[in-house]
This record gives sequence, C-alpha cells and structure tokens, in this order.
Amino acid sequence: MAVPLAGRGVPVTGIDSSRPMVERLRAKAGGSAIPVVIGDMANATAPGEYTLVYLVYNTISNLLTQAEQVECFRNAARHLAPGGRFVVELWVPELRRLPPGQKATVWESGPGCIGLDTYDVLHQHVVSHHFRFDETEQARLFRSPHRYIWPAELDLMAQLAGLRLESRHADWNEAPFTADSPSHVTVYRLPPAD
Repeated sequence: MAVPLAGRGVPVTGIDSSRPMVERLRAKAGGSAIPVVIGDMANATAPGEYTLVYLVYNTISNLLTQAEQVECFRNAARHLAPGGRFVVELWVPELRRLPPGQKATVWESGPGCIGLDTYDVLHQHVVSHHFRFDETEQARLFRSPHRYIWPAELDLMAQLAGLRLESRHADWNEAPFTADSPSHVTVYRLPPAD
C-alpha cells in the first residue's frame, strides 16, 4: 500500500518489525525513499502527526493477544491528528463453517494449493496452513498464526483508544457489511479538537 500511495505523491511513513520486509519495500519503491520505523506496531513511534493510519491485509491479527491489539489501537490514536482516521481491513472468522467437534476449515483447494485454518476457539487463535505443491512429490508448507477479532471487539478496542466508529463496509468498493461478509474495511475517527 505504501508504494502506490507514495507514487501518487502522498507522504507515507511505515512501521514494520521485519527488516527483510523493509528491504522488499525499498526494492519495490525503486528510487522513492519511504521512511520506515523498525519496531512493533503496538508501540513503535513514528515522527509527526498523521491524518490517516492504516492496517490492511489482516495485519492486526498478527498480534497474538488482545492486550497487544488494544495497544495497537492506542498507538494508532497517538499518531493521529485531531479528526484523523484509522482504517482496519480484516477478515471475519468463519466459525459458522466449522463443523461441531472439528477444529479446521478448508479455505482454498485448487491446482497446486490447499489452504486450511485450524481454530483454538477458547483463545481466539487460528493458524493458517498454506500447502503448495507441483507435479513432484514435494510440498511446501507455510503456517501463519493469528488472533481473530470480531468487529464488535474491534469497536470496543477503538473506544478504549478514544476513537469512534465512522463506517464499516464489506470491501474497498463500499459494499454493505452483512452477517455473511467474509471481511470488512472499518474506519475509526479521532474526534476533532474542541
């Protein structure tokens, strides 16, 4: 997201805990110098105030505890200028698809790939398993752990950080968010200064 925004002349500053990902960003950005603070999104500080802070591609679910997620909201609010917005793009847990007594759902099945999620409902944890294979007998497995968050829980985190819900849509095209939506784009706003 930072590269196309910077390409359009929007000033962007990033926070990332992974130096290899920052190097990938720099390679994609070409000659564009996008400043990045190396650190955890729950507590790293970028210089200045911003009118927009965003977490897209389910990023907030990479924080594996509720406390870390709450701190992330507070950190976003600390970076916002009065009236600024915090945008979160996130998937909705598919627990309705989880058969009673089962711990996994298949989310992708096609040529060369199988994807499944294993759930720990007690702790709101899910591990996404990405299996990639070709015509050989070898397969590659990538796992990514997440803590899933319900939209109402996000709203409470925002409230704790002094943010207010402004809008929620099912996608970037502003489709209505319903009980059947697999994801959402939610906008929170820091109230303007008095």
